[in-house]
Amino acid sequence: MKLNSVLLILILSSLVACSQADSVPESECDKVVAHAKSVLKENAPSKSDMLKQCKAASDEARGCVMAADKPMKLLKCDF
Repeated sequence: MKLNSVLLILILSSLVACSQADSVPESECDKVVAHAKSVLKENAPSKSDMLKQCKAASDEARGCVMAADKPMKLLKCDF
């Protein structure tokens, strides 16, 4: 029972953490892509593909990417 409660709290806190990220405008896509590449390292897609994704994403999704410090957190972003 305690383990389930702890897992639920961790999941909810990770969702809330991303939803509190600052909005990032499309004009900042170069910074967003650079940050995502630094988090993903050798697993990052090409810069041109990431720029396309960034420009198509919402300000909130770009903010979520900027707030992510681990690859698994990036997966939670609608990017």
